[in-house]
Amino acid sequence: MKQLAINNDPKLHDYCYYLRGYSFKKKDLFEEAKRSFKLISNDFPFYYKVKIYLGEIFLEQRDYSKALAFFQEFEKDSSTVYDFNKSGFYHNLGICYFHLQEYNKAELFLFKSTEIQLKKKDTLRLVSSYMDIANLYYEQYKDDEAIPYFNKAYLLSKKITDYKLKQNAALNMAVVEENRKDFFKALTYRKEYENWRDSLNNQNKIWTIATIEKKFIVAQKEKQIELLKNQNTLKKTQRNALLFFTLLLFIFIGIGIYFYRQKIITNKIILAQKKDLNQLNKTKDTLFSIVSHDLRSSVNTLKLSNAKIFEWLNIKKYSEINTLIQNNSAITNSVYNLLDNLLNWSLLQAKIYHFNPESLHLLSIVQQIEYNFRPLLFYKKINLECTIPANNYILADLDSVKIILRNLIDNAIKFTDKNGTIKIYTLNEMDNYHTLVIEDTGLGMNEKMCQELLEESILLSKKKNDEIVGTGLGIQLCKAMIKQNNGLFYIKSEENKGTKMIVKFQKEIE
Repeated sequence: MKQLAINNDPKLHDYCYYLRGYSFKKKDLFEEAKRSFKLISNDFPFYYKVKIYLGEIFLEQRDYSKALAFFQEFEKDSSTVYDFNKSGFYHNLGICYFHLQEYNKAELFLFKSTEIQLKKKDTLRLVSSYMDIANLYYEQYKDDEAIPYFNKAYLLSKKITDYKLKQNAALNMAVVEENRKDFFKALTYRKEYENWRDSLNNQNKIWTIATIEKKFIVAQKEKQIELLKNQNTLKKTQRNALLFFTLLLFIFIGIGIYFYRQKIITNKIILAQKKDLNQLNKTKDTLFSIVSHDLRSSVNTLKLSNAKIFEWLNIKKYSEINTLIQNNSAITNSVYNLLDNLLNWSLLQAKIYHFNPESLHLLSIVQQIEYNFRPLLFYKKINLECTIPANNYILADLDSVKIILRNLIDNAIKFTDKNGTIKIYTLNEMDNYHTLVIEDTGLGMNEKMCQELLEESILLSKKKNDEIVGTGLGIQLCKAMIKQNNGLFYIKSEENKGTKMIVKFQKEIE
């Protein structure tokens, strides 16, 4: 447009209009293309292409007379050897004559086009040409001559990737077989046609198009279908009835299998729940029995001890009274820990214990717990050594860590004889955990008892003697809280050689 506006050179104008017309033609803007081509002078070096393009435009617009006029005008001008697509030109001529019902001329040019395509092995254009020749014969009711070309086009379409030609070839064969009354083959071709059409169309529109096509085919073949219906009514009725009862049978069988399997699954779930419930009830009864026994024994011991204290006060046995008071303090502390564990255990079971992970200074927490146990340590003359580095920080819930440490240290004190030793330290391991070890020189355990304490299904452990208040509930509580804090728990022990309680807490992420 700029060149046309600023330049008056006729030759340059011809090139500008030629390029504009060609571009409009490629964009299917045919009216704009025609206007541009008609402004080109006859002296333009490529005016022969203008004639071809105008003919192709009128052919696209189905104005076959005007299209033929341009093609014939080009054909008469044989003074120059032009570089053009002869195959496409002859094919377009044939199509024009075909639609103008000049069948002999149409046949001549279509065969000329086909000969060139065969020499060039142009399979894509051959498929289209064979279908046009077949339609030419079909239009003249020369079915015997049309069908071989339909078949050739169909076979060749297997070798090309143009889905549009593939679907047209399949559709033509479907129509041929429908006219032959071979509806089985027609249905096969029709399905193939629909498959190729699926590759061209949006999947969401397939059923709509299929319905429209079905209505169109039904309208075309209404008489033939009516005849087929009359002939096959009985067979269809029998087949449909058989299909219906077979389908119904399969549905009933499927429903039966489904409910049978559901019943088996439900029974398994019920049995598993019953087993768990029985174990929980057994554990609950055992827990109540042991806790009640321990509480009763402890309270009775305190009762007798208080009576002794009153008796010895009268006779002023102060050293013996002091021993009894320290013993009472130890019993009271154990009972308090037992009740506190029961409370925390019930909170965990009810899932109302809230964990709030935060950065914790491990040494400070251990020192706090140690301070609370100093009277008991002094009474049993147990030496507690803590060598935890000051730079150890863990990521965990503060309250649950205190409960874990209190129970583990309490157990170590319970099962360590007088003048024993308890060591609390961390291992220098290269992983994402701080490994805390609570080691005592107490009674120890065999391997079987260690495994029982670590198993999830075991809740209670038996006491070795009646002087120690304990149910194993503390260890189970520790395990549950360590797990909630994403930690790990191990036990290493030998009988009469002491025990190591090992807890791994996550390191604080800096």
